[in-house]
Amino acid sequence: MKKVDARSLPPKAQESIRRLAVQAVLEGKKQVEVAKMYGVTRQAVGKWVKAHRWSGEQALKARPQGRPQGGSLLPWQAAQIARDMVEHLPEQLKLPFFLWTRKAVAQLIQQRFSKRLSIWTVGRYLKRWGFCPQKPVRRAFEQKPAEVRQWLEREYPAIRQQAQREKALIFWGDKMGLPSDHALGRTSGVPGQTPVVPITGKRFGCNMVSAITNQGNLNFMVFKGQFVAATCLEFLNRLIRQYPRKIFLIVDRQPVHRAKKVKQWLANQSDKICLWFLPGYSPEPNTDELLNQDV
Repeated sequence: MKKVDARSLPPKAQESIRRLAVQAVLEGKKQVEVAKMYGVTRQAVGKWVKAHRWSGEQALKARPQGRPQGGSLLPWQAAQIARDMVEHLPEQLKLPFFLWTRKAVAQLIQQRFSKRLSIWTVGRYLKRWGFCPQKPVRRAFEQKPAEVRQWLEREYPAIRQQAQREKALIFWGDKMGLPSDHALGRTSGVPGQTPVVPITGKRFGCNMVSAITNQGNLNFMVFKGQFVAATCLEFLNRLIRQYPRKIFLIVDRQPVHRAKKVKQWLANQSDKICLWFLPGYSPEPNTDELLNQDV
């Protein structure tokens, strides 16, 4: 029998062939034998058997063909879908996706309102709702939003007021790595002729510790090796020598910043510098993180 593409048959015929083929395999026949019996490919039979194993009879049902005829969303339906996207991730709504895509939104619409919309129609809806593709920001699930909000609304204003009383400068500090093979920025070029930047194939790297004010005054130190207490103290020593005024330095809760040697040094330099800590797992309020992204 000549092999045919089952997709070229009417939907009901496709469903019948799938059911009969899977039933034959379950009864003990080999997939090659079943493929010859129904004039399809062995790969198709294997795919149907696998789908049946995972999803049962539902996986073998005929699917509607042609352009989806889903109509349009009512205003209240559109508002509900947009709210769901803002407040939830796909897996929280029991969808088989980790990020929001047009296909994920289309499946959500079908799940909620039994309307089949094409991904192009969904794309037009997303544009109308003000959504655009964005690179997601990583955020530790250990972060406690209430603590972050309290720090921004109460603790930081208190730090700022104390700095005004003591005529101190507020700095935001952080450490970052500088690998030699980091992705380059963008440049202009002729279409079809990708610009080439010659670099060494040998990998190397260093680290940078920095402190920046709200006005953009930047101080940084590049170093090799790990960021340990000795490196931290060297940077702090240089920082207080750079400025005659007292310094309020806001940093994260990295173990180095809370090391015993650092605490002892800060106690002896309390008239020149004071360390303040951000909430745990909360890099977002740190202005120095923006510097790291630019670098």
